[in-house]
Amino acid sequence: MGSEFIIMPLLIAAIFGVFYLFYSTRNKERMALIEKGADASIFIQGKKRTAPIWKVVILNLALLLMGIGIGIFLASLLDTYSSLASDAIYPATIFTMAGVGLFIGFHMTKKLDQE
Repeated sequence: MGSEFIIMPLLIAAIFGVFYLFYSTRNKERMALIEKGADASIFIQGKKRTAPIWKVVILNLALLLMGIGIGIFLASLLDTYSSLASDAIYPATIFTMAGVGLFIGFHMTKKLDQE
């Protein structure tokens, strides 16, 4: 009893600790590089040309929604023309086709970045 009062502060402390260690270590690393006289360009992310983020989001969202739609359609066909349990057909087909849509979106995004 009373363990819920202990768990929440521990969870918050753990999250704070992770962020604190990340930022303090990053700061110490950068200060050490500056003291050695290293070039500051290593702190700037690569300037390679990539596709705008909105194009990637719209492409992946469109393919995800198309995959869900095709999944519902295929599940309906399977439910109508087979004796499989409809409780299992719908989620399995929807998630499978949504995954296929995201997989295709990943490969199309890679092509978009290469152009």
